[in-house]
Amino acid sequence: MSQPAPNPNKLPHIGDLVARDLYDRMRQGIETYGVPLQPFNGRDALQDLYEELLDACCYLRQAMYERDFCLQRESSGGKRAPDIRIGGVEAS
Repeated sequence: MSQPAPNPNKLPHIGDLVARDLYDRMRQGIETYGVPLQPFNGRDALQDLYEELLDACCYLRQAMYERDFCLQRESSGGKRAPDIRIGGVEAS
């Protein structure tokens, strides 16, 4: 699926936001563990990544469900939308 070129605007650059988030995560890791993340630290990086990605999938699915629920609710004039079905489960 092709997308158009992005429209420039005056909002923050996402790379700058990500860089700030990375710095904050590094500081949090040092506060929590006493050291920054380093190679050969006794942990399985692939297992850690896999578990983090599973968490990310859950957050992504939650956001998608909430977006779809709100869109359905908007399109029904703000009424409850119990007819939203995702994976055979009815939203209420």
